[in-house]
Amino acid sequence: MSRWRPPAPHSTAIITRDGFEKLKAELDHLWHTLRPEVVKALAAAAAEGDRSENAEYTYRKKQLGEIDRRVRYLSKRIPSLKVAEGAPADRSVVFFGASIELENVDSGESVLYRIVGPDETDARQGWISIDSPLARAALKKRLDDEFEAELPGGRTRFVIVAVEYLDQGCPG
Repeated sequence: MSRWRPPAPHSTAIITRDGFEKLKAELDHLWHTLRPEVVKALAAAAAEGDRSENAEYTYRKKQLGEIDRRVRYLSKRIPSLKVAEGAPADRSVVFFGASIELENVDSGESVLYRIVGPDETDARQGWISIDSPLARAALKKRLDDEFEAELPGGRTRFVIVAVEYLDQGCPG
């Protein structure tokens, strides 16, 4: 008997042009380069005889399954994504693609984030998903606005110090 779990919330199907191109390049690389190499290595491992004790065969089967799983996901996800083009008319308001500098009201600590789609988040670069609590709280706020966000460490107050959009035909 399994536990019932509510379905996971759907992530927002929006992405920057750069993120979209990276996903397409990843799909192309997986399908046309990596998968054929793994299939060839799997065939060679299978030809070695007894598959029950063949570590190379087992490894290649798992690797092929991971590649196929990612290819299936990308094949379904890419057509459903909407690429956000251009920056908003009012560049002092936080929207998708904005690079924002926030100051923690209590500690005075300053942080930089870029609001991107859920498929292109990268904590090391400071790219946060538009679905994250911090991004949701910051959306539609203006320069010098104060807002609260419910973060894992509790409610935190921030002030928007800077809002910037890159001029590359796409926001962010």
